[in-house]
Amino acid sequence: MAVLAIVPNLPARDPAALARFYRAVFGLSVDFDMGWIAFLGDPAQARVRLQLASEGGSGTELPAISVLVDDLDTALAALRATGAEPVYGPVQEPWGIHRFFLRDPEGNLVNVAQHREGGDA
Repeated sequence: MAVLAIVPNLPARDPAALARFYRAVFGLSVDFDMGWIAFLGDPAQARVRLQLASEGGSGTELPAISVLVDDLDTALAALRATGAEPVYGPVQEPWGIHRFFLRDPEGNLVNVAQHREGGDA
């Protein structure tokens, strides 16, 4: 058996509105929308990964999801363009990852991270 995908389901009172937020910040496309659920993605970058943790690192709350990006500054600018600010960071963590946390409009905590050369997280 091969796991083909692990997909987090974030609660949303208005899935379309939350999809617009994630599209604005990360440029994700809406692959499928049934009204009560919206599927976002970038199929070219699909990966299978499951992280298990007791905290978010550096004593932070555990985020619901982590989004790895190739340019943290661009993601931060996109977040700020929505009128939101990070709730943690941006910070260079001791284990070699540059990141910030955001709360999406539904209150979900999201870790936005960029791996740095030699980092492992």
